[in-house]
Amino acid sequence: MKQYTYVIIGALLGSLGLTGCDKYLDVQPKGKTLLTTVTNYDQWLNDPSLATGYSPSTCTANLLSDNYDYPGIATPAMQLGELVYTWAPQFSSDLTASPLFWAEHYAKINQYNTVLLGIDEATGGTSIQKNSLKGEALLGRALEYFYLINEYGKSYDSSTAQKDLAVPFVISNQVVQDIPPRGTVADITNQIITDLNIAIPNLPDDNSANRYRASKAAAYSVLARVYFYARNYAEARKNAALALANSKAVMVDYNGTLPASNVLAVRPDVIYGRLVIGNAAASLDFMRTFAANDLRLKKLYSSSDGYKFTTRGATVFYPGAVTGVLIYENTGTSVQEMKLIVAEAAARNNELTVALQQLDEVRKTRITAASYVAFQSNDPEEVLKEVLLERRHELAYCGLRWFDMRRLDMENRMDTVKRYDAVGNVVATLPPHSNSYTLQIPAQVLTYHPDMPQNP
Repeated sequence: MKQYTYVIIGALLGSLGLTGCDKYLDVQPKGKTLLTTVTNYDQWLNDPSLATGYSPSTCTANLLSDNYDYPGIATPAMQLGELVYTWAPQFSSDLTASPLFWAEHYAKINQYNTVLLGIDEATGGTSIQKNSLKGEALLGRALEYFYLINEYGKSYDSSTAQKDLAVPFVISNQVVQDIPPRGTVADITNQIITDLNIAIPNLPDDNSANRYRASKAAAYSVLARVYFYARNYAEARKNAALALANSKAVMVDYNGTLPASNVLAVRPDVIYGRLVIGNAAASLDFMRTFAANDLRLKKLYSSSDGYKFTTRGATVFYPGAVTGVLIYENTGTSVQEMKLIVAEAAARNNELTVALQQLDEVRKTRITAASYVAFQSNDPEEVLKEVLLERRHELAYCGLRWFDMRRLDMENRMDTVKRYDAVGNVVATLPPHSNSYTLQIPAQVLTYHPDMPQNP
């Protein structure tokens, strides 16, 4: 089996590598021991790149979705954001640049692998503490691989997942090591699930004091997300319910009092926090799907056309401009995501009472109370469509819409998506079942490994 030198990771991390770690630890000369105590490893997991999960690439992934607009795009597209927005095969021609998405995820995987490989030999602490940190590293690594397989692997199809290629599954943190070839979507998905199940018994029961850190509920919620995008809706529902049952998190009611603090780590609805600053241009077609009494419009979106949605570029998802306490978007898991997973799984199984209940519990916190009417239907397809619409509204810019588009495209639920220049000319199209729904391996990676199979 062909091996690829680990330089694919190490040499391409660039500024996304281990920057910031020296804020917590004294970086010792190369070849010396860097982490020696259990406390060291705990502080390592407190590094901002891990503990907050801050992810520029997750923000950039929003450009791929049909929720996004880019009215000022140049023709032809040249800048990174323009190339992402038009689903270009490659996002940069600079072979020395750090590859978007790929490098950031593998940089974090490298840090989690450092914990997994060294924590057993650490001094101080108890075996319980060591196992907890090991479980936290498995959880964090699992989330990064979730992103990678949904970016560079085809959307999960049980009939082809065993042969559809995804990414290398790296367990080393040494740049001199070889790495395996691209694993299959099925194999890496199964490894993620295995790692999360190993982690759960050792994780803390509660992370309410800092929801950037791990908990049993956090791991259940990531399991739910993994199963959900593998289209195993029964297991997704089961784990979403476990996440809700094991968490103290509750939804924020936009009809009531908003949180006093903008700190995402203690926001009430967060189960497993991952931070970005909410800022994305919204497409007119997307904004027109909202009801006029939806509180999200004026709490999360700024508008220079009076929320009429007639002018491209006038509406921006920018909570910081209209509701400062909500400035940070959670790309991690939340109460509302879990409820919507349960709702969709139930709708797909014709359990409409459960689906409608979960849908109602989300919608009633987002619609003006005085005019709220619960959605009702006896038609499974209508209920499913309403759940999918609510999911699109509630999780609009947390990095999941692109993955939802891929998943729904497998069911023939996606129409052709078009991109327009400033005067309305079509500059790119994404037809159903397009190869562009799966990102190509970055050119920078193939420069080091020309034999690595490329996606179509």
